[in-house]
Amino acid sequence: MSTVELFLAAGAVIFAVGIAVHLLVRDLIRRIVTLNVASGGVMLVFLALADRRPDGVAPDPVPQALVLTGIVVMAAITGLALALARRIERTDAEDEAPTGEGSS
Repeated sequence: MSTVELFLAAGAVIFAVGIAVHLLVRDLIRRIVTLNVASGGVMLVFLALADRRPDGVAPDPVPQALVLTGIVVMAAITGLALALARRIERTDAEDEAPTGEGSS
């Protein structure tokens, strides 16, 4: 098994684990983390596909640039998702808190 095949298999496994756990957990923060894991698997597959060394050609720079851009976008979306999850949890906590009206 070559290095490229190993990276392709590892990326597919990481993606599958991230999606499977995402479908099984209910906590918002954990779901955000599992999506980050799944996107890491996709990026690993892209980087493995960019490597064309058996042909004697240098690796393709376009998938590498896409992965770098994906990392930046993933960091921004993760921050936004965490802020939204925090606001949702705070709103849910306020809705569940007793108001004190009419309770004895």
